[in-house]
Amino acid sequence: MHAERVRQRALVPVLVFLGMVVAVVSSLGAPLVPTIAAVDHVSLSDAQWSLTVTMLVGAVATPVMGRLGDGPRRRTVMLAAVAAVLVGSVLGALPLGFGCLVTGRALQGIGLGLTPLAIATARDHLAGPRAHSAVAMLSITTVAGVGLGYPLTGVLSQSFGLHAGFWFGAVISAAALAAGALVLPATAHRPSAPLDALGAVLLGLGLSGVLLVLSEGENRGWTSPGLLALAAAAVLLLLWWIRHELRTEHPLVDLRSLRNRVVLTADVAALVAGVGMYLLMSLLTRFVQTPSSAGYGFGASVTVAGLVLLPFSVASVLSSKVAPLLARRTSPVAVLPIGCGLSLLSMLLFLVARDRLWEAFAVLAVAGLGVGCTFAVMPGLIVGAVPADQTGSAVSFNQVLRYVGYSTGSAFSAAVLQAHTAPGQALPSGDGYRVAALIGCAVWVLVAVITIVLPRYRAATDPGAPAAAGTRPPVRSGDEELLVNGSTAEPMPERSGPPGREHGAGR
Repeated sequence: MHAERVRQRALVPVLVFLGMVVAVVSSLGAPLVPTIAAVDHVSLSDAQWSLTVTMLVGAVATPVMGRLGDGPRRRTVMLAAVAAVLVGSVLGALPLGFGCLVTGRALQGIGLGLTPLAIATARDHLAGPRAHSAVAMLSITTVAGVGLGYPLTGVLSQSFGLHAGFWFGAVISAAALAAGALVLPATAHRPSAPLDALGAVLLGLGLSGVLLVLSEGENRGWTSPGLLALAAAAVLLLLWWIRHELRTEHPLVDLRSLRNRVVLTADVAALVAGVGMYLLMSLLTRFVQTPSSAGYGFGASVTVAGLVLLPFSVASVLSSKVAPLLARRTSPVAVLPIGCGLSLLSMLLFLVARDRLWEAFAVLAVAGLGVGCTFAVMPGLIVGAVPADQTGSAVSFNQVLRYVGYSTGSAFSAAVLQAHTAPGQALPSGDGYRVAALIGCAVWVLVAVITIVLPRYRAATDPGAPAAAGTRPPVRSGDEELLVNGSTAEPMPERSGPPGREHGAGR
C-alpha cells in the first residue's frame, strides 16, 4: 500500500521528466550541424539530416503511438519509446560515422510521441487540480526542452567534443527508462482496438513528403520540378488519408472530432503557432551568432546562442502557472488569444529592439511566456472535448500539427533570409530580419484571429454548439472537467456503436 502511494505521488514528476528528456534529446543536434559537417566530412545540407530525420520519424511515430497508447499497451509503448531514445543516443555518441549518427537521431525521433501518451496517463490516473496542473505542464515540455537542449549542446560540444551531448542524452534516457519502469501504471483494463495500418502508412508518407519539401526547399530551390512533384504527391496522399479516416471503422485519428469547435480551434492554432514559434527562434539564434562586421549581430558562440534560449525555456515553464490564473478569470479557450498577444509583442520587440544582446534575452522571455500560455491550454481543451478512449490519438494529432508548424517556421525563416542575401555574399542584409519579423507579426495576428473568430463562427453556425470563447459554461463532473482550470469545453458525445458508423460514415 505504501509503495502504491509512493508511485502515485511520483507519477507526475516522472511523466514530466520523460517529456523533458525527450524534448532535450530531440534538440541536441540543432546547434551541431556545422560541427557534424566538419567532423564527418559531409556537406551542410547532408548534415542537416541529423535534424530532419528526427522530425520525420517523430511525425510518423506520434499518431501511431497515440492510437496504440489508447489501448491496454500504453505502458509498453511508452517504455519501448524511451528505450529507442536510449539506443539512438548511444548510436549518436559512438564515433561510427555519419550514417550511424543519422540512424541514432531517427530512433530518438520515436520519443517525440511520448508527450501525448503522458497526457493521456495523467487524465486516466489523476484527478482535480493535480490533473489540471500535470496536463498544462506536460503540454509545454516540448517547448521548454528546446530552451534547455540548445545551451547544453553548446557547452558540452565546446568542452568535450561533438559526441558528448549524445552521451549526456544516453545517461538521462537510461534514468528516464528506469523511472518509467518503476512508476508508469498498467492499462490492461482498457479495451483494445485494431491499428489502422493503411491510415498510418498514408499519414506517414504524406507528412514525410511535406517535411522533406520544407527541409530541402532552401537547398534545391522551391520551384525545382522534383520538389514540386514531391509536394503534389504529399498533398494527394494526405487527401487520400482524410478520405480513408472518414470511412474506416477504427481510424488512426478520429477526424470527426474536428466538428467540435474547441478541438478544431486547438488543432488549427497548434499548426500556425508552431510556425510563429520556430520563425522567431530560428531568426534570433542566427542573428546573435552573426559577426558584428555584417552591420548587425553579436558574433556570439554556439554556447551563448544556446543560453539566449534559456529565458524562453524558463518563461514557458512559468506559463503553466500563469495559464490557470488567466483561465479562471476568462475561460480556457480565451487564454489562446492572450498567449498569441504576448507572442506578437515578442516579435514587435525583436523588430524594434535588437541592438544589444540583453534585448535578445528579453525578447525570448516574452516569447516563452506567450507560447507557453498558448500551448499550455491546448491539450486540456482537447482532453475535455473528446471521449477518454480517444485522448492519446487526439492529442497526438495536435502534436503532429505542431511539428509541421515547427518545420514550416524554420524553413520559412531560412527562405526569407536567403532572399535577402546578395549574390556572392554569405550573410543576409539587416532588412531580411526586419521583413521576417514583420511576417512573424502577421503570423501571430493570424493565430489570434483564428482563436477568437473560429469558436464564435462555429457556435453561430451550429445551434447545438457550446457557448463561444470567453463565456463560462457550467462545471460538470468527470472527464469533461479536465481543462486547465476546471472550466469545460463541450465534450464529444459518447458513441453508442463502433466509430465510423455514425451519420452514415463509411457507407
